[in-house]
Amino acid sequence: MNRRQFISLAVATFTLMRPQMVQAEVRRRVRCPILMYHYVSPLPADADKYRLDLTVLPENFQAHCEYLAENNYRTVTMGQLYGALMRGEKLPPRRVVMTFDDGYADAYTEAFPVLRQFGMTGTFFVVRDFMGQAGYMTWAQAGEMLAAGMEIENHSVSHVDLRGLDRDSMVYQIGVAADEIQNQLGRRPRFFCYPGGRYDPLAVQVVQETGHLMAVTTADGLVHTSSDALRMARARVRGSTGVQGLEWLIGR
Repeated sequence: MNRRQFISLAVATFTLMRPQMVQAEVRRRVRCPILMYHYVSPLPADADKYRLDLTVLPENFQAHCEYLAENNYRTVTMGQLYGALMRGEKLPPRRVVMTFDDGYADAYTEAFPVLRQFGMTGTFFVVRDFMGQAGYMTWAQAGEMLAAGMEIENHSVSHVDLRGLDRDSMVYQIGVAADEIQNQLGRRPRFFCYPGGRYDPLAVQVVQETGHLMAVTTADGLVHTSSDALRMARARVRGSTGVQGLEWLIGR
């Protein structure tokens, strides 16, 4: 085979393969509300406007879960959502992801029992330096939740604003936190939550470099694409969000 024949064969082969290559690059879009909770607890007497906004009362959380169950919503994990986005795996027709930021003690004492009551799953983003401190859950509690089917994922070492950090500091906040979760629970986290929803291009890069598959923000939205898996939107659940508010939040 001479050079011209080789080139002609290569071009023909590329032409035949091109439809498959284009198909592989198609972006997937999945509509799946990722609900963002913080506290699930009674309000302290000295609650300020921020605590009021971030706190869902236990009876309201119970009502949220009852609404989801009665209306045929199914909770899916971040791992299942990843499978749908990246591999085209099927999700239930009515699906939500329930995420809980910061690793508060009430994630274990209040949210976890209700999720188990309804056969639901939750994704809990924990901060390394907060674990075991007053008001936060312990590593033993996180391990129990993980064994019960919950996801325990990465929310940094100390919940600092990641924007503008140098690379070493960024790797410390993201990578060292992932190492600690793996050391404590025997499973490396695959998903990351940007503290305060704040990030910059270096943060996104380091999140990926340290083995995370997806990351969530505090931006509002219900639709996710495979090309933006490291900047995923969520739907914020506020202290004022009742059942009707939840219905609107996930149905809009």
